[in-house]
Amino acid sequence: MIILPAIDIIKGKAVRLYQGDYNKIEVVGEDIYGVAKKFQDLGAEYIHLVDLDGAKYGECINHQIILKLAKKLDIPVEVGGGVRNFETIKNLLENGISKIILGTVAMEDKELLKKAVDIYGEKISVGIDCKNEYVYSRGWLKGSKHNYIDFSKEIKKIGVKNIIVTDISKDGTLEGPNIEMLKKLKETVEIDITASGGIRDIDNIKDLVKLDIYGAIVGKSIYSGTLSLKEAIELSR
Repeated sequence: MIILPAIDIIKGKAVRLYQGDYNKIEVVGEDIYGVAKKFQDLGAEYIHLVDLDGAKYGECINHQIILKLAKKLDIPVEVGGGVRNFETIKNLLENGISKIILGTVAMEDKELLKKAVDIYGEKISVGIDCKNEYVYSRGWLKGSKHNYIDFSKEIKKIGVKNIIVTDISKDGTLEGPNIEMLKKLKETVEIDITASGGIRDIDNIKDLVKLDIYGAIVGKSIYSGTLSLKEAIELSR
């Protein structure tokens, strides 16, 4: 299992939200590069970046900052948030970003998702952000009638190889990931699953390793000190 430390960006700064609430912002780093470089030095093999401004407003807001960051690092970077058209996907992937995470557009524009997957293959992941087993979009602000398992099956048919699954109710709470939700998904859909949301400590990492999923995104736990990034990386390997 791969560990992906997360950097969520608002107005060029590294932040954390509580349950996706834009009114509950905590700045965890003024210097995004410094934060990412520290993660790299601790052994991270991948960085997970989210443009929260982009996710909310549906356009490229922090992407120039993100592209500069990716060029400075020696490890790959995946990016989500506000990627809603093919031009943005192409620009990011052809300028140093290793993987794109599509969320809103994966739900609202299946033709664009298919085009992106046909051209870029495994460089396209889909973020599935859930609350009460239903998928949310537009920066977690808009609900839908899509059950997370049905949606996962649907995008697998399109050719998506990796999904990033977040239980919104767990995100930023340090209450532990939704193991039952992840287990049910793994037993039902054959696809690489990256778990996100709620991870608190090394015991949570052990639980996810037992599930034998592809990856785990860690954010608040490493900023608050309840989880050692280095220990999590060593255990997951």
